[in-house]
Amino acid sequence: MKGAMPPRPFMVPGPGGPMLPPQQQFGLVETRPPLAAVLRPRFNIPGLHPSAAAAAAASGAGKIASTYDLVEPMRFLYVHVVKARDLPAVSATGAIDPFVEVKLGNFKGTTAVKAASHNPSWQQIFAFSATHLQSHLLEVFLKAKDLAGDDLVGRVVFDLAEVPVRVPPDSPLAPQWYRLETKRGDKLPHGEIMLSVWLGTQADEAFPDAWHSDAHAAAGPAAVASTRAKVYFSPKLVYLHVAAIGAQDLIPHDTSRPMSACVKLQLAGQVRRTRPGAPPGTPNPIWNEEFMFVASEPFDEPLVVTVEDRVAPGRDEMLGRIVLPLAAAMPRHDHFGKPVEPRWYSLMRPSDDPERKEVKFASKIQIRMSLDFGYHVLDESTYYSSDLQPSSKPARKPSIGMLELGVLGARNLIPMKPKDGRTTDAYCVAKYGPKWVHTRTILDKLNPQWNEQYTWEVFDPCTVITVVVFDNGQIGSKNGGGPDQRIGKVRIRLSTLETDRVYTHFYPLLVLHPSGLKKTGELHLAVRFTCTAWVNMMALYGRPMLPKMHYTQPIPVMQLDYLRHQAMQIVAARLSRAEPPLRREVVEYMLDVDSHMFSLRRSKANFHRITSLFFGFLAMLKWYDGIRSWRNPITTMLVHMLFLILICYPELILPTIFLYMFMIGLWNYRYRPRHPSHMDTKLSHAELTHPDELDEEFDTFPSSRPPEIVRMRYDRLRSVGGRVQTVVGDLATQGERAHALLSWRDPRATAIFIFLSLVVAIVLYVTPFQVLMVIAMLYLLRHPRFRSRMPSVPFNFYRRLPAKSDMLL
Repeated sequence: MKGAMPPRPFMVPGPGGPMLPPQQQFGLVETRPPLAAVLRPRFNIPGLHPSAAAAAAASGAGKIASTYDLVEPMRFLYVHVVKARDLPAVSATGAIDPFVEVKLGNFKGTTAVKAASHNPSWQQIFAFSATHLQSHLLEVFLKAKDLAGDDLVGRVVFDLAEVPVRVPPDSPLAPQWYRLETKRGDKLPHGEIMLSVWLGTQADEAFPDAWHSDAHAAAGPAAVASTRAKVYFSPKLVYLHVAAIGAQDLIPHDTSRPMSACVKLQLAGQVRRTRPGAPPGTPNPIWNEEFMFVASEPFDEPLVVTVEDRVAPGRDEMLGRIVLPLAAAMPRHDHFGKPVEPRWYSLMRPSDDPERKEVKFASKIQIRMSLDFGYHVLDESTYYSSDLQPSSKPARKPSIGMLELGVLGARNLIPMKPKDGRTTDAYCVAKYGPKWVHTRTILDKLNPQWNEQYTWEVFDPCTVITVVVFDNGQIGSKNGGGPDQRIGKVRIRLSTLETDRVYTHFYPLLVLHPSGLKKTGELHLAVRFTCTAWVNMMALYGRPMLPKMHYTQPIPVMQLDYLRHQAMQIVAARLSRAEPPLRREVVEYMLDVDSHMFSLRRSKANFHRITSLFFGFLAMLKWYDGIRSWRNPITTMLVHMLFLILICYPELILPTIFLYMFMIGLWNYRYRPRHPSHMDTKLSHAELTHPDELDEEFDTFPSSRPPEIVRMRYDRLRSVGGRVQTVVGDLATQGERAHALLSWRDPRATAIFIFLSLVVAIVLYVTPFQVLMVIAMLYLLRHPRFRSRMPSVPFNFYRRLPAKSDMLL
């Protein structure tokens, strides 16, 4: 119909938001937030006098743009409670258990109670958000704890209009002594409290250690620490290389049977065993087996070496034991150093007295140990690793730039605690290199705003930063502290970012459940990669990704997977012992601890990734078929002319190829990606996955499903394996046919081939190369009128060659 409006696209609802097209529901959304680098911040704080606001702006409040220019400024009222002195007694015994209560409107925070102290010290900072400034007065109460009720000792009142403004890099505000007064305003004869009060932003040094008023009110004292922002560092990991060479003078417990000695090596929770020594039954066995362990500084755990005699299956008797500190291992920082010499150690038998220093006779074991600092200990997958530096500090390369991440906020998060009467207590964790950052927890909000900025040094652009969002399980749960629930993950590869450009986007938060794919919200991030050494960065593209020792003395793949799992366990255990702890489930989710498990969904995704690589080759074949079929005679004639020119001037072939690649790259520059990469649901085959495949992916190992389900999945795996087996067999058949050309397995086919080879050699000797190329080109591009639909002679000859398929059982 003329003049009719085009139909509107089908829309699907976003989580808690407006209607979105299906292709945009899981995509990036570019934003233009009012960052501090663009808009000069103003101190519009309720209760703050206009003259004080003007003074705040004139005093350099815009300095936040120099350090915190990727986040929006957030205003806080900071109260630093230092200590008190000369407090009066409030009980008949003359004792006092003081604590401080800071109150601003309906929000308040309390310090810990100091038992029986007239001169207590707290050193505690409280932060009140500007959105919570419901009063123009700040009240600081000093109270005494009592079983019958808290007694008021005194108070100090501040007018917010007179509170000074501080913006880093200004020096910290010096605390002052204030005389306590009664509710009527009368000064007490005894008792003073040291305080400092100022207005600042999240760029203040006190921000990470401050106790936020909303968190203090909603959570118990034990859970408040888990809501604060913190920075963690992974422990320094090193590979321990141990070689069990041999032993001498082993004494068995039972001399009536041959001895089967093996060595058990244990470093903390890592246990490795050698095979029985050779020759069997000898008291001087030889093993010559090498193992690698993951050790972490400060190397407190020793290496326990135990020689055991295999008495029966599952039963071993200890023949000797020695505990070696890791200080006995030789440090190696590169592969050019002198070789590590083995050493003999005396074994302590079970009957020996451990307090005796001298032993007349002892069995010996020869061990070679080294701490290989030249490797990079992998605790992440190499496909999206954030750190590729060796453990040795002297071998590390200088930094090439800086990565800045602004965690702005999130929107449309799903409620994670509906049964507890709460929505979501969200926080973010970001990891790049050994540095982990933990934002503060925003309590009971589906659209939290963090506005926290962090920086990392960058040593390699081909690395990935990982940001995850979790729900704090220590807050608001009726059943006590539970595990933190994952909300979503974002990965950004630095090499896909343009330098000195600020990327601000909403990233979709996606989580796979056994019930299917679920969008749990969107995370608002600002990212900037700044390069400070262009020459070094460009030179890195020609260097190996891992340190040299990974190539000169490579580690087997199976052993590398085992070491990666052990490294992840060490990092998770170490960070979970921090205060506040970075919980194990968070670390394991960040490091993808279960990425090696079988998943039919990921297998399909990888298969389609492989097939997509051949799309360009198939497009070239389709173009060639169109040329040789003369579908467009003009194009075919132009290709003939181009081939004739290249044949007459063969020195132009390589320049033409590289010029063509240059022109393609220049043309594709117009269509380059303008946004960072994100989780692709279509590539991951996550949208239309069968529920049973997801249930299999989330199954434990070993399986905990009923036997009939396991049998069904096993049969399905057998059918998939049968198809893979057929494809592998076809590839082997083609290779064996090529080998049969000269193997005389089919004497007639081999005779034909070598005779034709002789004829071709003679023709090539007497005929110019350009003439042969012209004849071949004209034959391949001949008109379809002169072409038969039957297979060609060379194809028929190759298909008739024998393979080893008929020799299989």
